[in-house]
Amino acid sequence: MGETGGMDGRIDYVEIPGDDMGELRSFYGGVFGWQFTDYGPDYAAFDGGLDGGLATDPSERTGAPLVVIRVADPEAMLARVVAAGGEVTRPIFHFPGGRRFHFRDPAGNELAVWTTEPVGADHSPA
Repeated sequence: MGETGGMDGRIDYVEIPGDDMGELRSFYGGVFGWQFTDYGPDYAAFDGGLDGGLATDPSERTGAPLVVIRVADPEAMLARVVAAGGEVTRPIFHFPGGRRFHFRDPAGNELAVWTTEPVGADHSPA
């Protein structure tokens, strides 16, 4: 497997950019229950299942890929996202193997939330 023990190509860390650290911490802590470790005024690390960080230093800002967060109940999480000030950009939809929705956080970053569905789930209207 080489020196990295088979870790080549795996996502290892995600940084979510924004302008207001308090707003980002409040949103992600309130919605997903993430805890933070501060590394100065412009950076806070989090553990949301995959390690990552919140970055507010404008000189370090980059475009962000879509981060997808797995949950058990997307309807309940959508309600929490909206209650915390998030904007739903794509309501819950089905895709092969699951359901998901997209949202923007208060800093304008777009993320998605998803859950699996049993194989063969019926998606026909009631």
